[in-house]
Amino acid sequence: MVLEILVIPGTSVGGIVALACLGIAIWQSFANYGMTAGLITLGVTLLVSFLALYFSLKSKTWKRLMLTEENTAKVNVIDEDIVKPGKQGLTISRLAPAGKVEIDGQEYEAHTFGEYVDPGQKVIVVKIEFNKIYVKSI
Repeated sequence: MVLEILVIPGTSVGGIVALACLGIAIWQSFANYGMTAGLITLGVTLLVSFLALYFSLKSKTWKRLMLTEENTAKVNVIDEDIVKPGKQGLTISRLAPAGKVEIDGQEYEAHTFGEYVDPGQKVIVVKIEFNKIYVKSI
């Protein structure tokens, strides 16, 4: 039930099944063991449900589960004065068909037109389109 309330968005099959199971368990307790056992089952079920919800809503619980590292990745920012069609570079990683190239001491992500280029190969910039560098091997 806690997962349904906090994690799974909307009303889904998991919440409906969990609620049905709780209802059936309480009903069976009344039907098979009498009024006293049924009331005890109902009370314990409500108490455990509220405690589970309370402890799951505490901030320390979620701080243990959430990510604390900062994402330092960046978009391929291309200085068009440095990287132009016709400029030569060297592959750092395998271009299959995308990978890393070094052009004038700077590292960039580059794409080929479908071919594979091994690391350490010379490439030439063919075109730049929407911050994507397209290269071919020399």
